[in-house]
Amino acid sequence: MLYANVVFGLPIDGPFDYIVPVGLEGKISIGARAWVNFRNKKEVAYVVGLNNKTKIKKLKEIVSVIDFFPVLNGAMLQLTKELSEYYCCSWGEAIDAALPDETRKGKINDRKIETVPFIPILLEKEKENRPLFVQGQDRIPVYLREIKKVLAAEKSVIILCSNIPAVERLKEIIQNSLGKEVFIAFRKQPKELEVWEKIRQAGYCVVVGTRSSVFSPVNNLGVIIIDQPEDSVYKQEQSPHYHACQVGLMRAEICGAKVILGSHCLSLESFYLLQKGELDLEIIPPKLTYPQVKVIDVRRLAYAERKNKPMFSKFLLDAIQLALVEKGKVLLVVNRKGFATTVACHDCGSALKCPRCNINLVLHFELDKLKCHHCNFEMPVPKICPDCNAGYIKYFGLGTEKVESELARIFPQARLGQDIVVATSAIINHQELNFDLIGVMVIDNSLNRVDFRAAEKTFALLAGLVSLTAKKMIIQSANVNHHCFQALIKNDPQIFLKEELRQRKQLNFAPFKHMILLKIRGVDLEKVKKAAQDLFQRLNKIKTASLKLLSLNPGQPAQLRGNFYYQILMRSPSVEKASHFLKLHLKETHLSGIIVTVDVDPV
Repeated sequence: MLYANVVFGLPIDGPFDYIVPVGLEGKISIGARAWVNFRNKKEVAYVVGLNNKTKIKKLKEIVSVIDFFPVLNGAMLQLTKELSEYYCCSWGEAIDAALPDETRKGKINDRKIETVPFIPILLEKEKENRPLFVQGQDRIPVYLREIKKVLAAEKSVIILCSNIPAVERLKEIIQNSLGKEVFIAFRKQPKELEVWEKIRQAGYCVVVGTRSSVFSPVNNLGVIIIDQPEDSVYKQEQSPHYHACQVGLMRAEICGAKVILGSHCLSLESFYLLQKGELDLEIIPPKLTYPQVKVIDVRRLAYAERKNKPMFSKFLLDAIQLALVEKGKVLLVVNRKGFATTVACHDCGSALKCPRCNINLVLHFELDKLKCHHCNFEMPVPKICPDCNAGYIKYFGLGTEKVESELARIFPQARLGQDIVVATSAIINHQELNFDLIGVMVIDNSLNRVDFRAAEKTFALLAGLVSLTAKKMIIQSANVNHHCFQALIKNDPQIFLKEELRQRKQLNFAPFKHMILLKIRGVDLEKVKKAAQDLFQRLNKIKTASLKLLSLNPGQPAQLRGNFYYQILMRSPSVEKASHFLKLHLKETHLSGIIVTVDVDPV
């Protein structure tokens, strides 16, 4: 008798054994989908093994086979298995993350595709197989050089970009430069399954897409290119919380392919690998000369200036005026949209918050609305306080709209959007732009966040902005001696990287140890809090070298889209051992209305 080992796209470990009916024995294969009855419900199951023995006495039969061919080859099965072991999710959840939505729902596709049998490739970490980091603004020629080499060997290319416009721009460049058709792949795109099928049928091809395209079903993978790997969009928000860079490295090792990372500056993890000799570096000489970087200490402004709490220091205003006189172009960066970031009553002090996320609503002046930037909630601007009925609402905080309003008052002759551009950090995605002066405001909000990666994220932002000017950048801060700013002033990124790495080592943070967040969520705050406290105490009593519990706190944010969050922060020297430990002990956690997920290497 033949038995199938199957897994499900559910947060439960398997595999589970099912009897293969005699009539289906020649029609079922590893990597295919089947319909089975599970927990009194018909579910899509992924076949991950076939054998003639089982230890289970009472088994159900497979209802029907969905596929005439495997939707997952051996390489993808191995990749999803490794992903589940690294990111502490079920194998089925990892497979779900790799497939189009229609495939996960069991849509039948009867196209038979001849696939090359997968043979695991065991490679020594030779120099030509090490990941390459391309540092610099003009990275595209290097990408084209590597793509051309891979296509000449009749192998496939996967390129990840941080946003859709960058995907479309890169597709056009590759097609015009190399004359090769390029597939665009991202979740929820029109005809997603049709594109996925075309990629599967190609002997070798080029795929450009966002995070999920790291799973594109290409044949003969030769290289994976990830542009701006420091961008947080490469981290999946929902479970499984995978990071596309880590998945790319896993897949490249399985398939014997190369990984190329490209950005304007090294990430801390990349710098760490470079020091260990596990990464190669290629530096692209900048087209523009390095600008003068000046950091204005807002604590040492003249008394009259500090008393008025100005938006702009006099030094920055004078620089803007000079740039305008010289017909130059100015960029001011404020990393918050809207007009005011806090709306509160002057009498009772109550701030208006999103009812679903408990986060301050942001005033959008032009829309005359208050909006939540975490969900789709919005409301009209109230004339009186909804808590005390007082008629005096005040607005605090700085957003792009308020900066534009103040600039229009101070420089009425300037054309906003042309002479002076006000933007968020997203402006660094437009590397073709060039400014004569860049002013960076309220950067301390980014630097002082409760996040051990805050300094690294701030440095990456500023390094990206530096590449948009050859003349001057002015930063307003109350922390001028921070190594983030000193590295920029002296044009020496290693000042920042070495000091940040030293601090991380001292604190036992990444990249020296892996950080893990256990997220507990539900709609009842007291229930979530109690579940988190009980789980923390239970895990803390178990002695293990694979995991150290550090803290239990409300989530960041504590409420989001109607759910309350608590989180347990942990540290581990080995992700795989920690994941195994958590899977083993979280099985005992079954609380009605409470969901527990594991976020490995949070960003």
